[in-house]
Amino acid sequence: MKKLLVIGIGAGNPDHITMQAVKALNRVDVFFLMDKGRSKDKLIDLRREICERYISGQDYRFVEVQSPQREPDDMDYRSSVEELNLAKQRMFEHLINEQLSGDQCGGFLVWGDPALYDSTLRILQAILATGACVFEYEVIPGITSVQALAARHKLPLTRIGGSVQITTGRRLAAGQASDADNLVVMLDAQDAYQQVLDRETEIYWGAYLGTPDEILISGRLGDVADEIQRVRKQARLANGWIMDTYLLRKP
Repeated sequence: MKKLLVIGIGAGNPDHITMQAVKALNRVDVFFLMDKGRSKDKLIDLRREICERYISGQDYRFVEVQSPQREPDDMDYRSSVEELNLAKQRMFEHLINEQLSGDQCGGFLVWGDPALYDSTLRILQAILATGACVFEYEVIPGITSVQALAARHKLPLTRIGGSVQITTGRRLAAGQASDADNLVVMLDAQDAYQQVLDRETEIYWGAYLGTPDEILISGRLGDVADEIQRVRKQARLANGWIMDTYLLRKP
């Protein structure tokens, strides 16, 4: 039976790869690479670098396809994401059916960890439910940008006996995030931290974590929010894309 490995490859540093991931990489015959455009070529290059560094043989190949994209200005967010995932589902079905023989192993290299704000597992489960493909799959966890952020700022995510919530910039901007003492925000395309009323709140922000382009800023929101917004805009213009994460902590 066909086998799929969904491998978490960390937040951007090739050294984030776990020993479990190294063993998984060496089992894969075909790696499926989702190309998201020339501005994000570094993401593809990192995946290739990881394979070259950790795979002992040369009996594997890459299949690179153009990934469907969600319209950024689509107001109906949930519907647009569901439509995007359906397009990816059809693409995955084609790749599994056409690029893998009956006993081969395919690999998806997932940024961070497959369980955190990534749709690969959801899509594979949907494919199995339709019966369009028959395969087994395993999930190999990876270091997330949340862990990398905490490590680079040299801080624990929680205080003693406390808790942490992970949410999105969209929910924070809409006032739907909880009033948690420690709030990690991901996927923030609109500088939602600027809408936090308590300017004494501490922010620990990081972009391109684990890569040579890494940027770190921390401090009181009242002191550094405008700097983060300025630096973030400059970095996005320079690189054509940005991936950033931050922790909001009540004083």
